[in-house]
Amino acid sequence: MDLEPLNIDNEVMEFAIASGEEDNDNGLDLEHNDEYEGYNGEMAENPSSAARDSLVLNGDPNLEPSERMEFDSEQAARIFYNSYARRIGFSTRVSVYQRSRRDGSIICRQIVCSREGFRREGGENRSKRQRTVTRVGCKAQMTVKKQNSGKWAVTKLVKEHNHELVPPDKVHCLRSHRHVSGPARSLIDTLQAAGMGPSGVMSVLIKESGGINNVGFTKVDCQNYMSSSRQRTLGSGGQHIFDYLKRMQGDDPGFFCAVQGDSENPTGNIFWADGNSRMNYQFFGDTVTFDTAYRTNRYRVPFAPFTGWNHHGQPVLFGCALLLNESESSFVWLFQTWLAAMSGHHPISITTDQDRIIRAAVAQVFPGTRHRFCKWNVLREAQEKLFHVNQSHLTFESEFQRCINLTETIDEFESCWESLLQKYNLMDSEWLQSMYNVRQQWVPVYLRDTFFGEMSITQGSDSINSFFDGYINASTSIQVLIKQYEKATASRYEKEVKADYDTINTAPVLKTPSPMEKQAANLYTRIIFTQFQEELVETLANPATIIDDGGSEALYRVAKFGEDHKAHFIKFNVFERKASCSCQMFEFSGIICRHILAVFRVTNVLTLPSHYILKRWTRNAKSGVIVDEHTLGLPGSSQESLTARYENLRREAIKYVEEGAASAHIYNVAMDALHEAAKRVYAAKKEVSRITPSTLVKECQLQSNSVELDKKIEELTADLENASQRCEAYRATLLSVLKDMEEAKLRITVKVHNTRLNLKG
Repeated sequence: MDLEPLNIDNEVMEFAIASGEEDNDNGLDLEHNDEYEGYNGEMAENPSSAARDSLVLNGDPNLEPSERMEFDSEQAARIFYNSYARRIGFSTRVSVYQRSRRDGSIICRQIVCSREGFRREGGENRSKRQRTVTRVGCKAQMTVKKQNSGKWAVTKLVKEHNHELVPPDKVHCLRSHRHVSGPARSLIDTLQAAGMGPSGVMSVLIKESGGINNVGFTKVDCQNYMSSSRQRTLGSGGQHIFDYLKRMQGDDPGFFCAVQGDSENPTGNIFWADGNSRMNYQFFGDTVTFDTAYRTNRYRVPFAPFTGWNHHGQPVLFGCALLLNESESSFVWLFQTWLAAMSGHHPISITTDQDRIIRAAVAQVFPGTRHRFCKWNVLREAQEKLFHVNQSHLTFESEFQRCINLTETIDEFESCWESLLQKYNLMDSEWLQSMYNVRQQWVPVYLRDTFFGEMSITQGSDSINSFFDGYINASTSIQVLIKQYEKATASRYEKEVKADYDTINTAPVLKTPSPMEKQAANLYTRIIFTQFQEELVETLANPATIIDDGGSEALYRVAKFGEDHKAHFIKFNVFERKASCSCQMFEFSGIICRHILAVFRVTNVLTLPSHYILKRWTRNAKSGVIVDEHTLGLPGSSQESLTARYENLRREAIKYVEEGAASAHIYNVAMDALHEAAKRVYAAKKEVSRITPSTLVKECQLQSNSVELDKKIEELTADLENASQRCEAYRATLLSVLKDMEEAKLRITVKVHNTRLNLKG
């Protein structure tokens, strides 16, 4: 069912269901469609960030909705209202909305009680089967509207219901509060593959969850899932996927794909990675996220990307998978296939959800990689498993999150956890014990010693890094998946190019006279420099005090003014200029912390030592080739390697221009070298044009790329011309500055001479 209304040209598209009947033809009343029920359904465009927003807003587990309450996104509002509904005892669904003419985005959304409206009276074509009456005209609802600030505010709220509410021990039966979660799917697939039936599977799930109330769905849901899994295929949309894979294999020599089972009738998973994804992994593959948001947000397409962070802190893609089977053997196959596509280079760290099946597969394929669970998924599961605790104790959830996020040492966390269990009498909670047993894989204080490429330790894994936010969501079908995939990759590339441009062509505002700040401004990309600059400025409020001078290694104490109880300790090797801080920010994010920088201030370390500059965060992160083309499976004359060479030349040319304009003398040397290089490029171009037809027949790849090569050479020549023009502009500016300096010097000399004459007189 297509939920998108026709795009009619009026200022604001407004759709209202006057009667609230179930079978309205516009398809906006969604009670009868499981797929779009409540927040598990149309989890639209940013599930991960929306869910994170909801958790932040739910720091108080009993927060009541109110008019003018604000949310960061529409999805955050929907998740919050559904969480409130679970606590109160009713089910929700999305209802009417308004769409803007300017960009087609939704600007107003109504979320209602599932018992809102009435069923339509039966007609001639209606089924004669008697259906349970679920619509009773309940008026309870929350309407949110997008503000100019980008926030979503509650503009209408009705809390009163005209029906009885469901008690806490039965709320899991309501449709918006039940779905087969990702971990449950994996367990069901594994048990089903072993020959177990629905009753047996449900018994295992009840035991694993600590009771039927904690399973999150009913036996009927389990039966439906098991029935659908037997015939789970790509359906009619599968041809779109295979057409894309076939086309890309012809267009992109670096393209890699694999199908588990027969490509005509796949029984397992499908994986692919284009040449850019594989090349990006060579530069930014130190930390990886395996995003399975489709499992918790009920996507129509089981789409799971591998992503990371580029040198601007933007999501970058390392490959994608369609998961038609979620057994352990299928995940093992997927991880092994992905690793082969990435030339066998293991990442330093990987982030996934905490599913036991995925956990086992990661341990098998990535034995030396640090495995982290997405913290948001853990907190989301905590809301389900500890629902009865939240109901009984109003402050438990906020204290629970404070214990996880705000403890700064392992001892502090252990003490806080122990007191929390005792205070709320949770010593016998099996789920809490199981999560405590794996605390090294999700509690931030245990993860600080490993690189995850995130700016903040405490918010690090609040949500899975989603490359496809805004493009692939719960309503995306298999037919439009590839189109949205290509839109997302093109958009991400444009954003990276824009960030590259801003880094090269806009100078940051320096806030201190420190030569280290100037050095960092020339090294880092703009966003990373901003993070470094913040740490550097904070050293003014964080003095370092030496507490033990042991010769070659000294111990310093750094604390913010007025916060002596939050001191950090730094070991500093004077001769090697190496320091280690108890906050471990550098180990976790690759950016040096304010505490070490404070020690550098008092020890006269004026510039950043090279071992504190991670190339992956610099403006030259993608310069140079880490592995050869054969390792990636890219032929030497392929389009992919040509593009890589072009990118390297472009970056080197820009750097050459900046360095060449430093002074008049360096400029003259640079111009001479540039003219000589232009002559050699022209000579090489003429030599290429003299290749005989017989040679072209023998070298078919060179033949297919010769036109493209000429085009790239012309572009490079144009770049050189542009560089020459920029050098001329720099030269003119320098000469003007030198002329002004000479004139100023002459004026000062005259004034000095006149002053001396006056003194003598």
